[in-house]
Amino acid sequence: MTDLFDITPPVRPGMAVYPGDAPYRSSWTATISEDCPVNVGEFSMSSHCGAHADAPLHYDPDGLTIDQLDLHDFVGPARLIDARGTGPLCQPGELEAFLEGCPPRVLVRLAEERDVTVWPAGYRALAPETMSLLADAGVKLVGVDVPSVDPDPSETLPSHGIARSRDMLILENLALSAVEPGDYELIALPMKLEGLDAAPVRAILRPLR
Repeated sequence: MTDLFDITPPVRPGMAVYPGDAPYRSSWTATISEDCPVNVGEFSMSSHCGAHADAPLHYDPDGLTIDQLDLHDFVGPARLIDARGTGPLCQPGELEAFLEGCPPRVLVRLAEERDVTVWPAGYRALAPETMSLLADAGVKLVGVDVPSVDPDPSETLPSHGIARSRDMLILENLALSAVEPGDYELIALPMKLEGLDAAPVRAILRPLR
């Protein structure tokens, strides 16, 4: 049995982003040659490319920025729940049976394995009532394998609103299809991007020791 599960999708040119958002771009500023001893790359992208953590600032004009968040919330016991289904929103009844003795971090698989170059139009998201159920169970961090806890499109972002009112953190765009449901240790530290609304994470799971 492996002792490490990488739940971070690849970040590469051509990956799908929210329509109108900044795409991922990369290039070389230096390459090894007779005149240069090193390769040096550069990249640019939206703070929401790939697996990322939302900061409260993303959905609250007075919210904390990503560099102000407590890193302890992104490390520790987590439960992975398979909630794939046919409805556009994952409802509370679909998770309720899995929350007994739940750790403060829950990852919800909502999708099949995804092609990162294709925007998943109509993806399954979390109903705001489901976010409230998780908060009532003591969950402080919610992660999903789709671009947002809210559906596309959503003008009001009700599930983000529950996160704001219940002091919950959000991970989005994880890669959960290769991991069996169960309890793990999550490590998903966001980059320390001062003043920003989100940041990429390299998210991993490993069996609880």
